[in-house]
Amino acid sequence: MDRTRLESFSDGVFAVAITLLALNLTVPGPGHGRLLNLLGHSWPAFAAYVISFFTIGVIWVNHRSLFSGLARVDRVLLFLNLVLLLFVVAIPFTTATLSEYLSRGGSNAHVAAALYGVVMTGMGISFALIFGWAIRRGHTTEPMTHKDRRSAQLRFGLGTVVYIIATGVSFLSAPAALALYGAVAAYYVLEHTPAGPTAPSD
Repeated sequence: MDRTRLESFSDGVFAVAITLLALNLTVPGPGHGRLLNLLGHSWPAFAAYVISFFTIGVIWVNHRSLFSGLARVDRVLLFLNLVLLLFVVAIPFTTATLSEYLSRGGSNAHVAAALYGVVMTGMGISFALIFGWAIRRGHTTEPMTHKDRRSAQLRFGLGTVVYIIATGVSFLSAPAALALYGAVAAYYVLEHTPAGPTAPSD
């Protein structure tokens, strides 16, 4: 089965999800106080936006890297990819919820931060399942060495573990959980381990 349609569909979903994030960036209009004060009060929305933007961006980069190294996809991979996209399209909702409740504090802020973590954890697990299935079924254009496979598994697994930890931290401190989510995004932006077999650039 050709992977081109899967990649095109996925790219469209990523584009919509990353665009929807900006809809949460609003501040009250004139008459509600000084603009600088209003912007400062809205820091959770801006912080959540930046973290989610780079998270979706990293997912897209890794998705492209992984699937560019696949010779074919099967029905299982199609559905695993749909599960991944299910969590991706939920990121704008959890981002909006987190930015809305974080500044208010209290138990709702903890729940909002945990909800964000649940979606991120689901995304990480689904990505790992895609990678595992593709390797196990021999769909790659080039065989991966044991070392490369272990490196990629560690790459996927580390983020998921931190997401799980951050979800638990959410019930203690929502800002601390947000900082951990941001740390994961920063790590994957700076980390360069290939997500799959090396393939020529398109």
